[in-house]
Amino acid sequence: MSTAQLITTPFSFESTAAEVAAAVDLSGKRAIVTGAASGIGVETARALAGAGAGVTLAVRDNARIVSVSSSGHLRSPIVFEDINFDFRPYEPFLAYGQSKTANVLFAVEATRRWAHDGITANALMPGGILTNLQRHTDPERMKRAREQSGGKIRFKTVEQGAATSVLLAVSPQLEGVGARYFEDCNEAQTLFKRGEGPFAMHGVAWWALDAAIAQRLWDESLLMLERTLE
Repeated sequence: MSTAQLITTPFSFESTAAEVAAAVDLSGKRAIVTGAASGIGVETARALAGAGAGVTLAVRDNARIVSVSSSGHLRSPIVFEDINFDFRPYEPFLAYGQSKTANVLFAVEATRRWAHDGITANALMPGGILTNLQRHTDPERMKRAREQSGGKIRFKTVEQGAATSVLLAVSPQLEGVGARYFEDCNEAQTLFKRGEGPFAMHGVAWWALDAAIAQRLWDESLLMLERTLE
């Protein structure tokens, strides 16, 4: 018979996962929780995250992809004939707009391909937030854009800017919903013409939600990847 002393803890039958993890600082740690779609896996993941860990959920079901786009997508559709500006003069805001259109189209095609597996994707405009994203942007150009917008350009705090992303990730209203575009925590209206001019700040362009364009961009992206790996 072993004479080793049994380990005892201050916890018991009634203890919860959150109580066990409360006194532990898991900041900087990474946890992977399998079976986190339901049952004790969900609570395990919640307790670890509450203690500061970065948590990855390895699940088969309740998966959501959140694609961060921008109202800048209204500046440009995907120009398939010259995606990389090989033949056009390079214009930063057009290039940015095209890339943000691509973010929305990714959500459309990902949902089409994977919705039957319970995986959906939605895109969003977080709002104007002053972060490191603007560190390479000419301040004078930003100032002119704000002036020319007639006050339409407004800024959020980073806490407000993260709200729509979190909504898409956790809201029960989004269960099984994909291929949509949201702004300010609500689904945006589809725009079929410019209407508001080059400084439109709200709505989603029809070209960003078109299923045929989304499929074409996906196929083109795969070809680009193949060429890169050759």
